[in-house]
Amino acid sequence: MGVGGLSLRRPRINQRNPLTTNNPQPSTVSIYNHCDWRTSPSRKVRAQMLMPLLIAIAIILLYILNSIKILKEYERGVIFTLGRVRRDPFGPGLIFVFRPIQQIVRVTLRQEAMEVPSQDIITRDNVTLKVNAVITLRVIDPVKAVIEVSNYVYQTSQFAQTTLRSVLGEVDLDELLAHRDRLNQRIQTIIDGHTAPFGLKVISVEVKQVDMPENMLRAMAKQAEAERERRAKIIHAEGEFNAAQKLVDAAALMATQPMTLQLRYLQTLTEIGVEKNTTIVFPLPMELVNMFNKSIGAPAIAPAAAPAAVSPTEPKE
Repeated sequence: MGVGGLSLRRPRINQRNPLTTNNPQPSTVSIYNHCDWRTSPSRKVRAQMLMPLLIAIAIILLYILNSIKILKEYERGVIFTLGRVRRDPFGPGLIFVFRPIQQIVRVTLRQEAMEVPSQDIITRDNVTLKVNAVITLRVIDPVKAVIEVSNYVYQTSQFAQTTLRSVLGEVDLDELLAHRDRLNQRIQTIIDGHTAPFGLKVISVEVKQVDMPENMLRAMAKQAEAERERRAKIIHAEGEFNAAQKLVDAAALMATQPMTLQLRYLQTLTEIGVEKNTTIVFPLPMELVNMFNKSIGAPAIAPAAAPAAVSPTEPKE
């Protein structure tokens, strides 16, 4: 019987076994072979189409992972996009750099200590020296430090060498040794003026070591020794002067009270007798000594005056 141009047929029923039909059933092996995706033409085409897509996705993921850059807290990144720089530096944190369209230059903001090599210097008083220094600097503007100069550390070192020679060559050796802080400040100001256009700040400049010739060291040692001797003599003379002044004051005070001299005399005897010695001291008043000197000197003067009196009475020949 047909419905709408379609024919519907009832399956034939086996008379012996009504539950079975005459239509042959496919075997299990034939069903497995028919449903195997490996042998299916459509599945093979889909696998061949998906393979390039998977490879492209993997390449894109690797490219994105390679484009991830992490900048530390003290780092800044200057990124060039098709050769043009962005005025604001990137960082810190996570950024993306898509190569080869973009390129990144890392710049540290930490302080850097740079040693200036030893320089031969002739001071104003014609003394030959070897002087080196230490400079502490840091980057203030990373963009200027990258695009304004090729190597800011090398250029700062060259500025420091020339400035060190020119500044120290204008002073004497004594001023170099005595006023080093003022010279360090002057050198720092000059170098900072040169490095400011490319984004650097010179924090400090310190003259590290001054090497002098051997003969100059010996001359300075003699000068220091003579200076110490002069100071010792001056101190000794000042002590003598003060002692004499005090003795004059003590003598004037004792003249007002003669008994103080006798007390001082007894005190001296006490100090002498403290130690165990064989010295015997007899106190003798100064008045007796004076009277003894006068009695000895009077007879010696009288005989000398007698010949002078009789000389005019001698007869002439």
